[in-house]
Amino acid sequence: MATHLIQGRAVGMPVRVRDAEICGAFYPVRADAARAVIAYSGLDVAEILPGKAVCVLLFVDYRDGDLDAYHEFGMAFLVRPPGVSGPMKAADLSRAGVFVHWLPVDQQFTLEAGRTLWGFPKELADIELRLGSPYKRCVLRKDGRLVLDMLVRPGVPVPGATVVKPLEAYTHREGVTRRVPWSVRARRARVRPGGALIRLGNHPIAKELSELGLPKRALFSVNVARAEMLFGAARQA
Repeated sequence: MATHLIQGRAVGMPVRVRDAEICGAFYPVRADAARAVIAYSGLDVAEILPGKAVCVLLFVDYRDGDLDAYHEFGMAFLVRPPGVSGPMKAADLSRAGVFVHWLPVDQQFTLEAGRTLWGFPKELADIELRLGSPYKRCVLRKDGRLVLDMLVRPGVPVPGATVVKPLEAYTHREGVTRRVPWSVRARRARVRPGGALIRLGNHPIAKELSELGLPKRALFSVNVARAEMLFGAARQA
């Protein structure tokens, strides 16, 4: 098992998350605007309809894992796998990946580990999560400025526990695009069409979201009350 030294601590692969809660929403956005946002990565967005891409916003409460407890917010896009060109049909979307564009966290150890191990674009931010009721809320501030206030409404329960091999994650850091293999076991999941509300602040990322056409109705939202995850070693894409 490969190990890495982060702040004097040995971190082995795969990295395990034993307990987390995940809330998120998938938004249809203008493909040209999304393409401009991630142009630096060398990847291209996957269009679910002509001219429409997907932006994913999520917040996570990591309660127990190899990188300790912390809060995280993510902004990502569905992308074509590297090397795939031409129009993608609906059946091809299962081969799409998720490019992680921005990933603020509230703890220094996971920030350094995420950057070092996988090239995740982690930054320190103030992430306030309110998860005690069926309505899940995240208030995200960066450099003293509001980025967004996001609310995910309760959805319909998904029976049982599900082991999911999600879309492969991609990152880009210091000129290198990486593929990050991961998997998740989801328990007490809820899903619903729409189901998310966001209010944008005055931070530059809020302006970026506004240029994508947000706020708007989500395609669907999801809440996983108990999630276990595995993150494998990154490799160059």
